[in-house]
Amino acid sequence: MKIPRVKGTRDWSPEEMTAFRFIEGKFREQCRKWGYHEVRTPTIESMHLFTSAGTLTPGMLNRVYSFLDWDGWSGERVVLRPDGTIPIVRFYIDRMNNGSLAKLCYITNIFIFEETGKESRERWQCGAELIGAPSPLADAELISLALKISGEIGIRDISIRLSHAGLIKSLLGGIGLSKEEQDAFFDRILDGDVATLTELKTKNSAVADLLPSLLKLKGQSAGFLNNLKAVTNIGEIREHFENFMAIVNLLESLDLDYEIDIASGAGFEYYTGVIFQLYTGGRKIGGGGRYDDLVPGMGGNDAPACGFALYIDRLMSLVNLEKAEITYPEIILVSIRPGEDVTLDRLFKAQEDLHRAGYIAEIEMAEKRPVEVRWLLELGGKAPLFTLTDLSGGTRLEAGDISGVQKILEAKSGRQNRPA
Repeated sequence: MKIPRVKGTRDWSPEEMTAFRFIEGKFREQCRKWGYHEVRTPTIESMHLFTSAGTLTPGMLNRVYSFLDWDGWSGERVVLRPDGTIPIVRFYIDRMNNGSLAKLCYITNIFIFEETGKESRERWQCGAELIGAPSPLADAELISLALKISGEIGIRDISIRLSHAGLIKSLLGGIGLSKEEQDAFFDRILDGDVATLTELKTKNSAVADLLPSLLKLKGQSAGFLNNLKAVTNIGEIREHFENFMAIVNLLESLDLDYEIDIASGAGFEYYTGVIFQLYTGGRKIGGGGRYDDLVPGMGGNDAPACGFALYIDRLMSLVNLEKAEITYPEIILVSIRPGEDVTLDRLFKAQEDLHRAGYIAEIEMAEKRPVEVRWLLELGGKAPLFTLTDLSGGTRLEAGDISGVQKILEAKSGRQNRPA
């Protein structure tokens, strides 16, 4: 009986894995150059980790995969991680929360339940977190790094959508809502429910009149400034506004194309400052923002922080490997066919010697070999001990030892031998 894939999951072909590894390689390369260090966290985390500090909106919490872990009969509820940032913060608190700057990066899968099963419930992302830096320069660095990685992958025409969680929260506070009401409306706004503002009954009519228009506002900084002038005399709102504009000015100095879209918060309750999302061709390929309250809210010391994630699954469909500048060394594939009198240790020794020289060498298991194989190496029990056949032209060459085989391969392929 044929057993189908689990609904909402996917298999990746060799071609898709090539695209994945290409993206992964470019991501690691740029992160190393920018001073970020890779870490890895568990797939399973405590449910409490995602609820204790108000880290996810109710809309996202309703879509996590959770179950009881009966280890030790404690019955603790655990989840398949639905987010990449929160486990990194837990790691930082456990291992690095000493007040020093931490620049961390990761490549991981996350799990989000999706009712129809038409979209993947397991999603891959690569991300970077900058913990311990409070300045707008840190936000600008992360946006620039995300764009640099995307560009190295070959993604062009990326647009940036900007929002600011602190500004939204201070505006909600400015109209006289209680903390509970602010949190509820903020969650609904981040989940895309801008129409919810019509329900507000407020104590500050000036801010209340401005808030709906701000959340519907899309454009560059000039229009945003004009709409915000009326309320920038309120202390906390002014502070967040000035922070937002400092980041916008940095992006303008870098000549980066952006659009202010205040209602594009993307469902993460832990954001406290700027929120940015990256789009190309109408598709969202990544995003991030500032979350200064997350580290202390999860039990760590006071540490400002910001980060981003790029969505590998979506990037894979956009990568053109034929045009990509892949810097991998030339790959020469050799298929090894042992004769009847060839011992197993000699067969594996020949394979290992070719591996040490930098070739892909595989033992022939069937008459039909992969089309990528160029050379057939036949091992004999007596002279000639090695016979090489160029499968692209049919030429047969003989050698008395494995070093002679390597010299033939070097001469015919034009590459230098690279022994281990």
